Amino acid sequence: MSKRIIARKLAVTGLAVLMTLSLTGCGVGDPNDDIIITEEIEEKTVNLFSPMEKTDPDAENIARSAFDKTIAIAEEKLGVNVAYRTYTAEDYQDKTYDDVTLDRARNNMDDLYLLNPDTVQKLGEEGELLDLSDLACVKNLREVVKTANTVNGKLVAVPQEVVAYGLFINKDMFDKYKLELPETPEEFLECCRVFKENGIETPIGANRWWLETFVFAQAFADIYNGGDTEAEIAKLNSGESKYSDYMRPGFEFLQELIDKGYIDAKKAYVSEAIEGEGADFLAQKTPIVMAYWGAANTETAYGNPGFNLQVIGFPSSLGQMPVVTLTGFGIGAQAEHLQDAKDMLDMILSDEALQVYTETNKVISPSKNVEVDCIPALKPLNDRIEEDVYVLASNAGLKLEQWGNTCLVVRELLNGATVDECMVQFDKLQEETLDK
Repeated sequence: MSKRIIARKLAVTGLAVLMTLSLTGCGVGDPNDDIIITEEIEEKTVNLFSPMEKTDPDAENIARSAFDKTIAIAEEKLGVNVAYRTYTAEDYQDKTYDDVTLDRARNNMDDLYLLNPDTVQKLGEEGELLDLSDLACVKNLREVVKTANTVNGKLVAVPQEVVAYGLFINKDMFDKYKLELPETPEEFLECCRVFKENGIETPIGANRWWLETFVFAQAFADIYNGGDTEAEIAKLNSGESKYSDYMRPGFEFLQELIDKGYIDAKKAYVSEAIEGEGADFLAQKTPIVMAYWGAANTETAYGNPGFNLQVIGFPSSLGQMPVVTLTGFGIGAQAEHLQDAKDMLDMILSDEALQVYTETNKVISPSKNVEVDCIPALKPLNDRIEEDVYVLASNAGLKLEQWGNTCLVVRELLNGATVDECMVQFDKLQEETLDK
């Protein structure tokens, strides 16, 4: 009887599993009897670092489930196993997810990374991320996706969804006072005035994270919709144009909202997103809040409000303006399993996989070929995005990181800083960035 032992190295678990197949032979005195042939087959593996928790398989997490479905498609078709390496706060108590990601990517610890916008920008500038331009899926991407994740001419990250922010509106309260949904800053202020005069103490529920969405809508409406986007960005990156000139109208608008009592600045300064303003919105004490697309799809946020919910863009000179920010998957430029990682990413970003992801998670797809079957409340916001009307709140092609820096300066405004003082901060941030 001859025996064959196949040793397979399963990198996902780090354990070697031996599978023995016994073959029954006949004949006496065969010289090949008792010969043991050992063949090692290396199982293809991609190491993924992300914040998605995998330790509790019973936890309800729609986003994780959608992602896992696409991974399963890729694993089956490519014969590649994904090793999940996840972030937990107890492992890195003094560091943010971004801090840990930067450290791991710079030290080539993983193959594939789920990256926040500012991390995409930093690692792209440092040359730590692979240019993904030659992936087959790229030809199907929306322009907004490629614009937001291109650094020095290289496409360094691609997301599974486009994250859009909008104004969540209690349409019943607008109807009660015969108000049209606002398009411009002036119309928005008029709506707030009517609400205030009719006894609604604070028309806008706000938190310390998302008020910058008002600023972006007004600051960059022209750049991304009809202007020469590349030329304007080049001027900002060279210092020929000042960020403060773009940001000032939005900050002056926020200051007016605060001065007239339409926003409670003190409460907003200490409020976490949704937790701070969500209860009043659901109780119909305030008619307007701001949130991201997914908050309308889940019952833990605003998905089942008990009134006619509408999600629209932010007021701007060009009408209701969605504000878009993008996370993205990037591959380490020196990844150990580089080709397998490219094949894996190409598969999970294929139209086939993105269709599964989009249907499961009910989000906007990065592929122009995959449409989301959104709930009626989200249709106004989705219609604008389908028309390619939006502004980017994260653009890796801009040297000065937008989202985080603007958020911090807005918080200074909430804490009592003047608009002029906030603009000085932007000029300083721009100078420091360009001097590096």
